Amino acid sequence: MKDGQPIAEFQLQVKTDLKALTQVSEWLENIVLPLIPQDFWWQCSLIVNEGFTNAVRHAHQNLPSETPIDLEVKVFADDLEIRIWDRGQPFNLKAKLDSIIQEQRDPLDREGERGLVFMYKLTDKLCYIRTDDRNCLVMRKNLT
Repeated sequence: MKDGQPIAEFQLQVKTDLKALTQVSEWLENIVLPLIPQDFWWQCSLIVNEGFTNAVRHAHQNLPSETPIDLEVKVFADDLEIRIWDRGQPFNLKAKLDSIIQEQRDPLDREGERGLVFMYKLTDKLCYIRTDDRNCLVMRKNLT
């Protein structure tokens, strides 16, 4: 994946509420769908839906509903980068993915962790980083 100047950048802030998923999905469809190959749309939609839902259900589970979740999308010539910022406790994504992958049973049979598997399988880069008082789920997808 090559870095460089993005073709387009977009931001959205929503409250910690699963009902905001409709707003997130519509926002994503309006900004990203015209800029990426149509074959990738469902994958991008799925990873954003899973990432946002995890932020609400897990990262913000004990926080007030007014706590914002920030989303950023950068479209590059060959890549799409999505960042979902939460204000929850840090989470070791790599350790969790490793434990799911090492288990003997099919991770898709586990409803509670299925989203992580989808994000892992459908992205080219997936990481969760802590910066100051926020966490950032970074998902990068090659579009070529």
